[in-house]
Amino acid sequence: MATTERLFVLPGETIDPSLIPTHKKHPLRLGPGLRHIPPSDIVPTVAGQLITNPLKNSMWVEYNSHRYIPSQGDIILAQILRSTTDFYLCSISPYSAPATLPHLAFEAATKKTRPQLAPGSLVYARVSLANRHMDPEVECVNPSTGKADGLGPITGNGCVFDVSLGFARRLLMARNREDGGVGVLEMLGGEEGGGLAFETAVGRNGKVWVGSESARTVVIVGRALQETDRGALGMEEQRRLVKRLVKGMR
Repeated sequence: MATTERLFVLPGETIDPSLIPTHKKHPLRLGPGLRHIPPSDIVPTVAGQLITNPLKNSMWVEYNSHRYIPSQGDIILAQILRSTTDFYLCSISPYSAPATLPHLAFEAATKKTRPQLAPGSLVYARVSLANRHMDPEVECVNPSTGKADGLGPITGNGCVFDVSLGFARRLLMARNREDGGVGVLEMLGGEEGGGLAFETAVGRNGKVWVGSESARTVVIVGRALQETDRGALGMEEQRRLVKRLVKGMR
């Protein structure tokens, strides 16, 4: 199985072609922190760890910024500000312009069946348009299938917690325990946490929604995430943190 490799890079450096992954079937995908300069140069735009994944033929720079910049394809948590005739205005970051969410950008939505979202409502959405010349646009449906694919209004009892952008990216990794070094959620739902029942929605914009029928559980999960993030805790430290939080809230 291909493994993910890491190397520290600085802005403006030319990446050695031998470090660029190749795949017979998949095109090369550049993630945050990288820019393609024709014809073939790829340079970092930020300082951080260059991460390459040969299996997915992708590469990006892992860095921790305090300001979220919308990027097409990002999965985010957005809060409804208000509704207009054709779309909702959503807040996705304190530092960026409000994003537009078309009323019909939901699964099976029509003018009569579209969700009625009040100000303050949360949606799990994908950035569909992002560039420096236009306000970002988001959607809650996969345009190629017409299905929600897990996106849409967030309902149920829960709370939103702020985490760093780097930590959010690690949580969103398909193998967040192996590649991102984050096992705290798995531990909370396992033996270490006494099998806490909860659900989460993680946004690349540094927002994590934690939902549960138990307010106590929501608090434990939120604190565990934020303390793991702030302390840059390793696996064993995460395990001790989970046991301490669960014991202290009994």
